[in-house]
Amino acid sequence: MAALSDQRAKARIAIAFVLLFVVAAALSVGVYYLGKLQENIASQESRMALEAINNAASIDEALARYPANRFLKLMAMATTAALETSAASEKLSREIEPPALSRGITLAAASRADLEALRRDLKVAETNATTFMPRYLALLKAERDRLENYALSLSMEKNVANRFMQDIDRRHAEIAAVISKMLAARAEYYRAYDKCVAALLAEFGIYKVTNGQFIFPIQYMADRYNVAANAMTSAAQRAAELEEARKTLAQPPLKGWEQIAGGG
Repeated sequence: MAALSDQRAKARIAIAFVLLFVVAAALSVGVYYLGKLQENIASQESRMALEAINNAASIDEALARYPANRFLKLMAMATTAALETSAASEKLSREIEPPALSRGITLAAASRADLEALRRDLKVAETNATTFMPRYLALLKAERDRLENYALSLSMEKNVANRFMQDIDRRHAEIAAVISKMLAARAEYYRAYDKCVAALLAEFGIYKVTNGQFIFPIQYMADRYNVAANAMTSAAQRAAELEEARKTLAQPPLKGWEQIAGGG
């Protein structure tokens, strides 16, 4: 009787192991097919996003066609964030100059007091141009954090989210490099402008103004002023070109995001 009981117990254990194996296999198959289903859904989302982008005039229009598409939601958020960061950067650029300096001054009609006040404002502007870089970087970091958190909230596929953030980092690095050069050019502009004003103060009451042109009695006076004025013009041109480059880079890179949605 004991032997028979042992056989039955062994049989039950064997059956239990078989059932456990079957259940485990079934679960594995279920996880496999669930994973494939998720991949197919993600692939379909990618195709829909690409089609919507290619056929729409804007991300917002594409999102209106496919409001549940996660790629389009992410791109719409990235577009908004990029434009808001650009606007904040332009506002910060305006804050570099004191209000009086931003309004401008006619040097030919300036009094000694006007020129002295102008020099003080130029010193402030130069200092701001050399110290504002961390504030620009803070704007870019805030944009990056916002987009990374939003991508996580959408439960984006890890590889897609990684490619997206890598693209953001690349674009931000390019923008930061341009801003750094632009600030350097503006600082150079303010220094050259200050040298122009210093030249006028040094010869105040000696030079004359004819048809808006400064006439100095001695050539070295004219040379001193002209060298500073030429440097000022050159620096102003470089700063303006770099500011335009910053604005261009700040625009949402639609083509780059198309590649991310398409897995490129």
